[in-house]
Amino acid sequence: MTLKVDLVADLGEGFGAYTMGDDAALLSLLTSANVACGFHAGDPRIMDATVRTCVEEGVAVGAHPSFPDLAGFGRRAMDLTPDEVRTDVLYQVGALQAFAVAHGTRVRHVAPHGRLGNLVAVRPDYARAVVDAVAALDPSMTVLAQDGELADAARERGLRVGIVGIADRAYRDDGTLVPRSEPGAVVHDPEEIARRTLRMVTEGVIVSASGKDIPVACDTVLLHGDTPGALALARRIRERLLAAGVEITSLDDVLNGKDQVVTSGEEAPC
Repeated sequence: MTLKVDLVADLGEGFGAYTMGDDAALLSLLTSANVACGFHAGDPRIMDATVRTCVEEGVAVGAHPSFPDLAGFGRRAMDLTPDEVRTDVLYQVGALQAFAVAHGTRVRHVAPHGRLGNLVAVRPDYARAVVDAVAALDPSMTVLAQDGELADAARERGLRVGIVGIADRAYRDDGTLVPRSEPGAVVHDPEEIARRTLRMVTEGVIVSASGKDIPVACDTVLLHGDTPGALALARRIRERLLAAGVEITSLDDVLNGKDQVVTSGEEAPC
């Protein structure tokens, strides 16, 4: 059976007159997009333009909600209550949904950004808060997450879950990401990143920071667009996957295929 994977990147992460990454070029390589919703980056004009371009390129629109941390790009921990997390996520996804409707589409998934994305993997209260927001707004949306508390909470509520693999980030032995504040948190060598991606998708494993092979599910590969050489790296990863016979397709297609395999009683692919 042909392996399938979605390719997603964080887009619309400029603000006002400032831009970050080459979204237009990256879009030609993607099947999904995590669109900033204004709390860590993005503004109404950028959100509008990003969604419009996603529709033109046939790329699925997803929401990338964050802590309210423009100055820190959403990467700082904030001592919010679970209800603040819930309402902040609802606010951001609802804003992006408005632009999606205006351009004839809808928000298909929600992928928490930055420090919020790290914490929902390990904090049950924050995970439930995100799930409550998604379920209240549109339970047909997929929750994009690493394996952990958010994925578990979403499944418990009957929401669809897509597991994201991040090949340029170091993993701990427990499957969580090494924090960016620690040395070695980000992998920079393009060839190593391409190899790690291929193993994630075809074998379901990645080498942890301590050198161990650990299991990592991968429905979608996150391509970062805000680092030096990001576009060339994204092309290399896409080409390496295609050369290995992996079909690059939408997240819905990937998850539908897994649902069919599980229904048939066979083992689900990575």
